[in-house]
Amino acid sequence: MRRPRSHSPFECVPVETFTGDVTDAAASRPCWCCAPVVQAIQQRVDRDVSRRLFLGGAAALLAPFRGAAGQAPAPGPPAPAPRPLLLTNLRLFDGTSASIREGVAIRIEGNLIAALPGAGEAPGEARVIDCGGRLAMPGLIDSHWHATLCAVPQIVALTADVPYLHLIAAREAERTLLRGFTTVRDAGGPAFPLKRAIDEGIVAGPRIYPCGAMISQTSGHGDFRLRHDVPRGSMTPLAQFETAGVAMIADGEAEVLRRVREQLMLGASQIKLMAGGGVASPYDPLDSIQYTEAELRAGVAAAADWGTYVMTHVYTPPGIQRAIRAGVKSIEHGQLADEETVRMMAGEGIWWSLQPFLADEDANIKEDPFGRAKQLEVARGTERAYELVQRFRVKTAWGTDILFSPSNLPNHARQLAKLTRFYDPLEVLRLATGNAGELLKLCGPRNPYPHDLGVIAPGAYADILIAEGDPARSLDFLTDPAAKLKLIMKNGRIHKDTL
Repeated sequence: MRRPRSHSPFECVPVETFTGDVTDAAASRPCWCCAPVVQAIQQRVDRDVSRRLFLGGAAALLAPFRGAAGQAPAPGPPAPAPRPLLLTNLRLFDGTSASIREGVAIRIEGNLIAALPGAGEAPGEARVIDCGGRLAMPGLIDSHWHATLCAVPQIVALTADVPYLHLIAAREAERTLLRGFTTVRDAGGPAFPLKRAIDEGIVAGPRIYPCGAMISQTSGHGDFRLRHDVPRGSMTPLAQFETAGVAMIADGEAEVLRRVREQLMLGASQIKLMAGGGVASPYDPLDSIQYTEAELRAGVAAAADWGTYVMTHVYTPPGIQRAIRAGVKSIEHGQLADEETVRMMAGEGIWWSLQPFLADEDANIKEDPFGRAKQLEVARGTERAYELVQRFRVKTAWGTDILFSPSNLPNHARQLAKLTRFYDPLEVLRLATGNAGELLKLCGPRNPYPHDLGVIAPGAYADILIAEGDPARSLDFLTDPAAKLKLIMKNGRIHKDTL
């Protein structure tokens, strides 16, 4: 049947109406312009053309603001550098000599100490700060600190959400700085994000030399699993404290290599291995030796390949000697060392990072009988350790190791001041400034802060405290930082000024 002829030969005949009648010349060539697929294509083309016209118009509008080469205008001149600072009318402890200097000023340009001019020299363009005859000294350095684990109890550190731990750590970092500590060597914990936030000026706090997770053998000082978590199969997921970055369990040379390299990847400036029993851990006896010499050597080699070193937690002579033979450079604690071991440390140039563990009001809280007994044993060895370290002239730094004990934080510097029972006060102050700065340099090319720390000298970082006190007589002024620390400067920036 023929289709009625209702369209002219030039009229659009939708394809849907085509009857297939070949006798109709117009209908035998159906028009596809009304087909749905063609309509969709046409709409897309229309949108693209409109977009291009808009962009072309926008480019035309922006053309007067472009440079001759069609580029954005060049930025304006850089902001002028901040004026230098000149600290005058002060008594100087420079972190290296066991004496106080007078008749000298401190010139600061940017974040560095530029010069120590004579007190009468003209300040030039510098802004002058009169220190009123007070003490100027380097910012304090705690060589054994736990930035993310000091302000929370142990059960919180091992079970809380990791962001919660970081928020508490950020708050405590500022408090640490306001106690006069401008640098810390973090001896274990997930401190990498906190370090970055401090370096970028997001939060205030001390410089951090991070170890990352403490690396421990099974049943070692860094194994915080519960008894029902044992045995650990090859497919068993990591424990909460491992995923949080508090500690990592590694057995055998290959696994030690893996875990050390992971911390280096994350930005560790040095590595911490657990080479002996501890007080805070629930299972390991204090006299236990942890990690074979081959395992320790594997960790030392991995660190050395990155130009840095290993520090080890260990207390007893066999553990210390094994660590030294494996190439470890810093012994943490070591209060139970004997004379033979200390001679070995002195002969090999090993650093002894020693803490005043005296089981007194500043001790990390230990309520369980097993932990308390270990704590008392360490305390009995502490006094002898300070005698041995001086007799054999071992390179020494000072730290606190405040761990899982928030109540001890306000008395942070008291653990330094109490060392005057073993040393001259100025010698004590040097342990926490110039000596500690030398220890930090062991990390070589992994040093995140390449200028000198712990000293007031040209070229050093401008980390400076202005204090009411006389360190030739006592360090008690450090125990009241709110009242006695009048100015706290870190990296050339003043964080407190009550002069």
